[in-house]
Amino acid sequence: MKKVSYAEFGGPDVLHLADAEEPHAGPGQIRIAVRAAGVNPVDWRIREGQFRKTRPVELPAGVGQDAAGVVDEIGEGVEGVEVGDRVLGRGASTYAEFAVLAAWAPVPEGLSFEEAAGYPSVVETALRIMRQAGVQPGQTLLVSGASGGVGSAVLQIARDRGITVIGTAGAANQDYLRGLGALATTYGEGWVERVRRLGRVDAALDLAGSGVIRELVELTGDPQRVVSIADLGAPEFGARYSGVTGNVPQALAEAVDLLARGKLHIPVEKSYPLAEAAAAHIDSRAGHTRGRRVIVVRADS
Repeated sequence: MKKVSYAEFGGPDVLHLADAEEPHAGPGQIRIAVRAAGVNPVDWRIREGQFRKTRPVELPAGVGQDAAGVVDEIGEGVEGVEVGDRVLGRGASTYAEFAVLAAWAPVPEGLSFEEAAGYPSVVETALRIMRQAGVQPGQTLLVSGASGGVGSAVLQIARDRGITVIGTAGAANQDYLRGLGALATTYGEGWVERVRRLGRVDAALDLAGSGVIRELVELTGDPQRVVSIADLGAPEFGARYSGVTGNVPQALAEAVDLLARGKLHIPVEKSYPLAEAAAAHIDSRAGHTRGRRVIVVRADS
């Protein structure tokens, strides 16, 4: 099979598409013929070696953790799924023709594999950091860098829960944020005052890592109500850096429920063939994403 991997930490040029041995499902796992794989910032952060001290990686290593495809192998002890089922889920080395998943859920009716592939980590992260920030119905949540995949999920989950969201993003994404129900404003000079004019802030999420933790703490008045997924220095200000995955099966179940109820839709901004994984990482790292990016491994069917 074809698989994207790297033999050393570094820039996108270390990624290579090569022949590899097929993985097989172990106990409690399934294998899928991958149709599409989600592209997440954590993918290139791991490839760059940002987490090598806290999350050691054995090289050479594969890339990716989200995927959607067709079940073709079922591990020991697995029930409730059959060969041929369409699933989305979380696993390892998903930028490949075959991948093993440790958590999965059925692809909702009417959703393409390309659309489904980008939801697992995005929704899990959104649910986790909202919980960690302690935001409740009736309160206001500030989301810095709100137009990407996680931000798009947060805005829609918050709206479903009766939480008001103030979102910051570039000028080109203001209407997009408003369309998802947020009070929108741009980042850049004067952004703190612009946020204050929109209302009180009870909790805040940093999704972009643009050096705003001090200001988010100032706006909330409580560092324990500030959570970042992009700034490793957040704890220096008393805020929390959230990088440990939560309950993925539960998050997938909630994602499928939201999708089925029409309460969640995150557009795929761009898709890439497997051979262009490096380009996907370059674009993801550049930011300013509206929605998600995915890698198409096989044509949807």
